Amino acid sequence: MTISFDTEPDRYKHWKFSVDGRVAYLHLDVAEEDGLDGDYRLKLNSYDLGVDIELADALQRIRFEHPEVGAVVLGSAKDRVFCSGANIYMLGASTHAFKVNFCKFTNETRLSIEDASEHSGLKFICAVNGPCAGGGYELALAADEIILVDDGSSAVSLPEVPLLGVLPGTGGLTRLVDKRKVRRDRADFFSTVAEGVRGKRALEWGLVDAVYPRSKFDQAVQARAAELAEQSDRPAAESGIKLTPLAPKIDGELREYNNVRVELDRGGRVAHITLSAPGAAMPRSIAEIVAAGDQFWPLAVFRELDDALLDLRFNEAEIGTLVLHTKGDAKAVLAADAVLAEHRQHWFVREVLLFIKRTLKRLDLTARSLVALIEPGSCFAGTFFELALAADRTFMLDDPDNPVAIELSMQNAGSYPMSNGLSRLKTRFLGEPELVEQALATQGPLDPQAAMDAGLVTFIPDELDWEDEVRLAIEERVALSPDALTGMEASLRFAGPETLETKIFGRLSAWQNWIFQRPNAVGEKGALTLYGQAGMRPEFDWRRT
Repeated sequence: MTISFDTEPDRYKHWKFSVDGRVAYLHLDVAEEDGLDGDYRLKLNSYDLGVDIELADALQRIRFEHPEVGAVVLGSAKDRVFCSGANIYMLGASTHAFKVNFCKFTNETRLSIEDASEHSGLKFICAVNGPCAGGGYELALAADEIILVDDGSSAVSLPEVPLLGVLPGTGGLTRLVDKRKVRRDRADFFSTVAEGVRGKRALEWGLVDAVYPRSKFDQAVQARAAELAEQSDRPAAESGIKLTPLAPKIDGELREYNNVRVELDRGGRVAHITLSAPGAAMPRSIAEIVAAGDQFWPLAVFRELDDALLDLRFNEAEIGTLVLHTKGDAKAVLAADAVLAEHRQHWFVREVLLFIKRTLKRLDLTARSLVALIEPGSCFAGTFFELALAADRTFMLDDPDNPVAIELSMQNAGSYPMSNGLSRLKTRFLGEPELVEQALATQGPLDPQAAMDAGLVTFIPDELDWEDEVRLAIEERVALSPDALTGMEASLRFAGPETLETKIFGRLSAWQNWIFQRPNAVGEKGALTLYGQAGMRPEFDWRRT
């Protein structure tokens, strides 16, 4: 089954999306029979990837199409149930790769909520009107505030360890102690008691921010949302831009967008991704930029790249190496950077910059080897040079007869921080911070030797060695163990400080990846395998590792 990430509110099956003044409401109303795969039912507002694809789309639309919104309420349209988390039967029947990628996508979506809260002037309230378990509570944890109905039965819980033999897959453990700063002993108890914690204890332990009886619940949620919305710097009187379908042309091993081209070599387990510079002059005034809407080149090219990365992640599991190319006029890319820098305080340009940042993070977190090739016709400049900085290795052709160059802009100075909170330049030169300022102070383009001397590329083969050196590097890469490469790359890409984000992807994803393959979870008598089967109990291998 090919998974598509293209959707819009009129096609949502699982979310009710509405806007009332400065507040947006996203109510979970999962259609039980409309799972991504028809072999399971999405009972009790449980979710699968299809539910989360809609959520991710709705969040993007709030940011771009509704600048008047300052607060978002995440709630449930079902009476007395919020969300029972990721659908267990879906997880139990899924391949290992799908489980891991599903968790990664839901993590990225929840992190986008926190990104919007920190940088976009959007605040999120999770209105928990009934039982809230597992991934449902992890969604709540991504919000700024959690309001729980106090009715004697509604509880928040993370039952994965006691019931399924796995971990909460969407950052729940990390957010408990790092974000909400719940005491470790309380978090330990909470994470091993399947029924969870209710009412006043949930409030006392910091698991929620407020509790209200059912008679006052809706009113309290609306009042708090209105209060938070009024604190937002988003423009109440401006109109947003419409996000239109991307509609790539797909022909065999070619996937082509307006600005991005993906060529698959399935036999070689390689994908070549080419991003094109703008072909026309950039709009300069805010009125022209907003009028361009989703065709504003920086937004358009990175929306296409984002879609391509998700397609590769979920639909091309055996593609192990992504080779990154650019083409076009480097001056046009730098001109786009200048426009972004000039208008970065405007709400729309701010959202474009934040979207580019999130897409580049998606590239960083994609479990694929990344190779950048700087060749004649390339335009690795400014924002596009972030692609080369994201790569595990960068090759730059050194041929006087076919000169190539790279060039930095101030967009490389920190506009697109990685999950570790640092720019890619600072992460690259963690032990030589002086080289960051030297690189940013460089005026004009750098030829291969200058780029090499500045530490900005890995190798600069000449025209005689280029083809063989690049070919051998790629062939050798794809011949290595994909498991070992995934672990190695994830360990090397995020040098520097640890953040909530790197803990989620570095610790949680690594542990969950391991647990999802262990017989205690997914073996014939594993907890995840036997869940829901009457009279069946898991049998564990009790040896600790």
